[in-house]
Amino acid sequence: MGQVIFKRMWAWLMHTRLYIRALGKWISLAVVTGLACGVVGSAFHIGVEGATMLRQLHPWLLWCLPAAGLLVVSIYKLTGTEGQGTNDIIDQVHLGKGLSLLLLPAIFLGTVLTHLCGGSAGREGAALQMGGTLGYHTGLLFHLDDRDLRTATMTGMAAFFAALFGTPLAATVFAMMVISIGVIYHAAFIPCLTASLVAYGVSILMGVEPTHFAMTAPELELWMLVRVAVLAALCALVCVLLCGTLHTVEKWMHVHLANPWLRILAGGAAVVALTHLCGTTDYNGAGMEVITAAVEQGQARPLAFLLKIVFTSITLAAGFKGGEVVPSFFVGATFGCAVGPLLGIPAEFAAAIGLVAVFCGAVNCPLASIFLSVELFGDGGLLYFALACGISYMLSGYNGLYSSQTILYSKLKAEYINVHTNSHHAGRPHAKPPTRGSLRDWPE
Repeated sequence: MGQVIFKRMWAWLMHTRLYIRALGKWISLAVVTGLACGVVGSAFHIGVEGATMLRQLHPWLLWCLPAAGLLVVSIYKLTGTEGQGTNDIIDQVHLGKGLSLLLLPAIFLGTVLTHLCGGSAGREGAALQMGGTLGYHTGLLFHLDDRDLRTATMTGMAAFFAALFGTPLAATVFAMMVISIGVIYHAAFIPCLTASLVAYGVSILMGVEPTHFAMTAPELELWMLVRVAVLAALCALVCVLLCGTLHTVEKWMHVHLANPWLRILAGGAAVVALTHLCGTTDYNGAGMEVITAAVEQGQARPLAFLLKIVFTSITLAAGFKGGEVVPSFFVGATFGCAVGPLLGIPAEFAAAIGLVAVFCGAVNCPLASIFLSVELFGDGGLLYFALACGISYMLSGYNGLYSSQTILYSKLKAEYINVHTNSHHAGRPHAKPPTRGSLRDWPE
């Protein structure tokens, strides 16, 4: 009897040791990744903010945008990273593709140059790329196997996102969900959350202020819920327009301007011309000032969202670096601010709803979007934001910012479809489920 008890206790201790070792491994990796992403992310934030301030002080820098584009192309060619972007980070998690460490300085310098000279782009595309690269190479230092390297990549993505925006919970859930919609990588929760908190703490120490907006949500009542639902449906249409324009312009420019040097010169010249035609620099850079004015003051030009879509599409299609998420914030906030009062919604609150709803439809991550709303605006309008995210997610269809992203389950019914964004529509035949043991089967 004593031997049986001893054997059971020993087996229990051996199993417990495995869990403790796994926890220790992921905590250790998360701390190292969080520190690295916190330092680099904060430096990146300071660099982009500094470039933006310098451009505002010296408006003539806008004329240097085509020349800056040539530098961006040169940097990517010299580092051997041309053509690489956020989709490659997603593919690393899907397929185990390797990531070049040289992508880190390439996207860092490329994004700073883009913002310095007035290209219309955000920061998070660079965040996901730099964070994913740092996470991947930290995993290599820890001698992780192929599957654990994928988790390490997500850990870096979450940490860098948290360092830039000061939203560790949203960053954690976003990194876990953005890869394959319909699957949450639960094994990545502890490393992603730990790394996000560490990176967030480092960014605070380095003087990076978290992104937060002062906004008061109206009291919860039926007719306001109906109005928010209508606005969310309209935001879904705007999201389709945003994603469609981004991908269409990119395809057109790559077909008709195949030479990357010529393409970025033409794109830079087009942005300069459009800026002078509009008579304002509101649509250059990330546009955080415009977003703040919409959310906190209820002020936005009626067609600002359309112009931002045009500016961003040309900038990114031409080959300049940055991201699409902050531009989606801009598009959503200005659209909501302009349309919300027509529906009887306060302009400031409508701008906040629009920001979150368009973001949700663009990245296909409703839970991450809900957490983002809490960290950006507080929890006062949580149910309104949840409703808006749900409607925008469903009505935006299978569109998205990232073409490597997969949607595993239908948005309309409980059906496994496993399709890529921007390649499927309801009613169209879809891909068959992957065979057991394939790399695509890894998320399950």
